[in-house]
Amino acid sequence: MAITIKDLSYGYPSAQSLIFENFNTEFAPGITLLKGYSGCGKSTLLRIIASLIRPQKGQIITHSKYKYGSSQYLRKDIGFVFQQLNLLPLANLKRNVELAASLAGKNKNAANDWLKLFGLDQLTDRKPASLSGGQQQRAAIARCLAKQPSIVLLDEPTSGLDDLNTSVIKQVLHEKLPAHCICVIATHDSRIDPIANEIHDFNTYLPMEEHLQEMARKPNFTPE
Repeated sequence: MAITIKDLSYGYPSAQSLIFENFNTEFAPGITLLKGYSGCGKSTLLRIIASLIRPQKGQIITHSKYKYGSSQYLRKDIGFVFQQLNLLPLANLKRNVELAASLAGKNKNAANDWLKLFGLDQLTDRKPASLSGGQQQRAAIARCLAKQPSIVLLDEPTSGLDDLNTSVIKQVLHEKLPAHCICVIATHDSRIDPIANEIHDFNTYLPMEEHLQEMARKPNFTPE
């Protein structure tokens, strides 16, 4: 199983230029990191793979038994953790995980096991708003993996987290993803690099915003 991107072109309606133009790549089973400057299209590509946004041109070949873009494809094959996390605010952690597993046709009774892997077994009755940022991040990834999806898409899963939270997330991803699973992570965090099977550096084949390069070359440019 692999994800093949063929001749992909996409641009936001209000943008004057395309983010992707005749873009080709492939993702194999294992963990692939998407690296590159902010705005280069990492998050957009994750959303295209998930069929949450559709390209103007090109093919996304997933080899899934479900049709790309169908409700079954999203419910059963795709596990997505957004930067906003999107945990259900009125449900406790256990219920968040149970609902995700049930909708994917998986065993909801394994919710406690997934939460335990992320060190959240003492917090299963807590609602997201009562947790720290790191705890919410780990809960969101636990919910994602409880679906046992064949495609895991993570958007900056360790952004702003300390080394301990990051280590827990790295360990679970490294040890608990099935061999057939394709995991694509958009990240700026070099701490994740050791668990990657492959790293795609968007800076090597997508043009950086020219006005930013010009600003950085100015003598009086002082980044905060």
